[in-house]
Amino acid sequence: MQNNEQLLQAFENYLAQTEFPAEPELLYAPIGYSLAGGGKRLRPMLLMLACGIFSDDTQRALPAAAAVEVFHNFTLLHDDIMDNAAVRRGKPSVFAKWGQNVAILSGDAMLICAYRLLSAIPPQLLPQVLATFNTMALEVCEGQQYDMDFENKPKVSVVEYMHMIELKTSVLLAGAVVIGATLGGASEEDCRKLRRFAIELGLAFQLQDDLLDSYGDERLGKAIGGDILEGKKTYLMITAMSHADEPTREVLRSTYRKQGISDQEKIDTVKAIYDSLDIPRLTEQQISLRFERALAILDTLSVGAERTKGMRDYAAGLMGRKH
Repeated sequence: MQNNEQLLQAFENYLAQTEFPAEPELLYAPIGYSLAGGGKRLRPMLLMLACGIFSDDTQRALPAAAAVEVFHNFTLLHDDIMDNAAVRRGKPSVFAKWGQNVAILSGDAMLICAYRLLSAIPPQLLPQVLATFNTMALEVCEGQQYDMDFENKPKVSVVEYMHMIELKTSVLLAGAVVIGATLGGASEEDCRKLRRFAIELGLAFQLQDDLLDSYGDERLGKAIGGDILEGKKTYLMITAMSHADEPTREVLRSTYRKQGISDQEKIDTVKAIYDSLDIPRLTEQQISLRFERALAILDTLSVGAERTKGMRDYAAGLMGRKH
C-alpha cells in the first residue's frame, strides 16, 4: 500500500501528464492555470484513499481522481464569476485574469474534459461510476443555487444552512469516495457507509472553514473577517441570530453595511457579539460532533482497521486534529 505522500505524488504526476492542446490558447491556457494552482487536492486524495481501502492497485483510480479534480476546478471558475471574485488561492482568478467570457467557456471545456477522463475507467464499472458522478455534479449545482438564494433570504435556519453546505461541499467529497471505493471493488453496503463518512467529514470541514474565516490565522493565506464584511450567512452568523435578542440581531444584520466605520471595526463588532453568545464554542462542538461521527463510520466497514488507517490519518490532518 502506498502512503498518503506517495498517493498525492502519483496523482500530481498523472495530472501533469494530462495534456491540453496549445490552441486555441484562450480556451486551454486558463485550464492549465487553474489546475496548476494547487489547492488541497482533497477530492482526488479521498477518492484514491477510498480505493486503497479495498485494493492495493490505486493506479486504477487515477483517471477518476483527475476527473473529480477537473470537475471541482470547473465549478470554481464559474463560482468566481458569480461571486465577482478577483482572487483564487492567492492569485488572480481566471475571471479576473482573462475576463468573464473566457472563464465561462474554459469552464465548459473543463467539464467536458472531466467526462473524457472518466472514459478511461474499466467499461464494466463505468455505468456505476457515471451514475455517482452525475448525481454528485447536479447536487453541487443545487447547493450553489441555494447559497445564492440565501443572499436574498431574510432568515435562514441552521437546518437549511446545513442542507446547503451538504450539497455544496459534502456531496463532492461523498461522490469522490464512493467512486474510489467502487473502483477498489467495495460492496454496495461499504459504499453507502463511506458516502455517509464523507458527508459528515465535509460538514465538519465547511464548519471549520466558517470558524477560521472569523477566528483563524492570517498565515493560513486568507484575510480574517471576509464573511462578516460580506454579510454572509455562515453557521456562526445563523447560530448567533437564533440566540440573540432583537436589538442584537439588528446589529448583526446591519453592521456590514454601516457607513463611517472601518472594516476592522465591523469585524470587531460582530465578533464581540459572537463571543458574548459563545458562538465559537458552539461551532467547535458541532465540528467535533461531525468529525467524530465520520471516524466512527470507518470502524463499521467490512475491512480491518489497518486498511482504513490512511483515510483516518488524512481526515485528522485535514481537520488539524490528533485522533
